[in-house]
Amino acid sequence: MAEELSFPTGLGTSTPETISLLGKDLAADLMGKVGFGELAFWLVAGRRPTAGEVRLFEAVLVALADHGFTPTAIAARLTYLSAPDSLQGALAAGLLGGGSRFLGVTEDCGRFLADTLVDAGTERDYDVIALEAVRKAREAKKFVPGLGHPVHKEQDPRTPVLIAIAEQEGLRGPHLRLFEAIGRVHPQVLGKKLPLNGAGVCGAALADLGLPTDLLRGFALLARAAGLLGQLAEERRRPIANDIYRTVDRNAVYEPRED
Repeated sequence: MAEELSFPTGLGTSTPETISLLGKDLAADLMGKVGFGELAFWLVAGRRPTAGEVRLFEAVLVALADHGFTPTAIAARLTYLSAPDSLQGALAAGLLGGGSRFLGVTEDCGRFLADTLVDAGTERDYDVIALEAVRKAREAKKFVPGLGHPVHKEQDPRTPVLIAIAEQEGLRGPHLRLFEAIGRVHPQVLGKKLPLNGAGVCGAALADLGLPTDLLRGFALLARAAGLLGQLAEERRRPIANDIYRTVDRNAVYEPRED
């Protein structure tokens, strides 16, 4: 007798009459009653967030949604120029550009902080932990994720706001406290003062919310998807992608290879 196949899931399923999601009736229990941010948190964490957690989580999503003409936005606009019949391709092009320099810092910082706290063991003097972590990074010739910003040289305006929201909601946990400590002590090692950037503080906040650190980039991409859709909507209203393309093309310098 053939073994019956089984593919268990605790997320969602449907019948001809109903749709179930997270153990709830989608139409009766969730639609119009649960916000998208709350649902996104719930889907990943496997538990319904508190009102304070939703506030902090959605503040993170807002902080990461759009930063103007970043490479992700330009990639999306140029792809839309090339294939206006493929909106999904333009969105995907922008999302694929989320990496270690743009968007990925959220996950990199969350992981760095989480790993540092594990290595610290029972030590809970955050300045001591931070100083050792920055020294190790310097010795390994690595950057500390979340430290420094290409535009905001003095202070990233998102950082104090997110920390304040976490404090107000009782969610300023060890990852945020360690990140703040890194902001205080790093000049002792690096010899200069760098700002704590918004993507980094987002990673610290998400880690303090108990979300898996190896999925934090996904939340940055979730936020940026909304920003990219906005970029594409603006591209339809006020197109600039062709100007970008033509500017690069007309200023290209052909330098034949010398074999």
